[in-house]
Amino acid sequence: MLDGKKLYQSLSVFGSLSLALTIPWIVFKVCRAVCLKRNYHALMRKVVVITGASSGLGEALAHEFYKQGCQVVLCARRRQELERVRSDLLRTHPTVPTIPPIIQPLDLSDINSLPSHVEKILAITGRIDILINNGGVSHRGSVIATQPDVDIKIMLVNYFGAVALTKAVLPNMIKNQSGQVVFVSSIQGLVALPERSAYCASKHALQAFSDSLRAEVAAHNISVTVVSPGYIKTELSRNALTGSGAKHGEMDKTTESGYLPEYVASEIGRAVVQKKKEIVVCTFLPRIAIFLRKYLPSVYFSVMVKRAKKAQLK
Repeated sequence: MLDGKKLYQSLSVFGSLSLALTIPWIVFKVCRAVCLKRNYHALMRKVVVITGASSGLGEALAHEFYKQGCQVVLCARRRQELERVRSDLLRTHPTVPTIPPIIQPLDLSDINSLPSHVEKILAITGRIDILINNGGVSHRGSVIATQPDVDIKIMLVNYFGAVALTKAVLPNMIKNQSGQVVFVSSIQGLVALPERSAYCASKHALQAFSDSLRAEVAAHNISVTVVSPGYIKTELSRNALTGSGAKHGEMDKTTESGYLPEYVASEIGRAVVQKKKEIVVCTFLPRIAIFLRKYLPSVYFSVMVKRAKKAQLK
């Protein structure tokens, strides 16, 4: 009897403790959901400029923000593809009370033309609330086999293009004392891989620029969000530049098995409404690589040497 009574008392204490912890947790989750919904509602009629919007993650981002009631400005080189995305938005979300999408063809590598493109956008919208620097190009090739022109081109699109466009948009945000700049970086902006030197360098540069920018514009009520996704199932690997500058033309297995762009777009949307400074969207293995690079660099370097040797044998 005594053992049964003690067991009952123990269970009662455990039950009371569980209840005491569960109720605050439920309250927290409910409050968080309410706040998140309110933040999403605040996106209504925001002007969102998205680069690389003609396909892949950029296209998914266009759908993500358009369905929240934003006026999306679709930017990329291919006008025909931008027209297709705009038509898809209007057809897919016919009941969404929003403003028709705008298309603005531009080339991120032509950095001197970007201010004029921003002026054209502002002439239509009057302001830019959110800039999403998503456009970019990847790289496949060893350091020694990659022509310097390829390094320059990748850096020009991924880094200098994003920087130039941001600098062209910032005066309007500062004038309005409001805004948000999003940089779509990569896990490879946190840990460098063999055969990706140009791409990794451009994304590392973007990370550093973002940190400096965030500190400088905080006084103007402008936030900066850096997104570091892992592999996404898009055409990025097919369009990657090889050492000679030609297209890679193949879908890598890692890319093929990557996240759907719609999922990553939804995570970016959540990060924007929560004004997060940075998010990492990846599976467990890349997180281990990030941990090793930071806390056990010698182990990380050894792993990368083995990966480089394996790549050289192909």
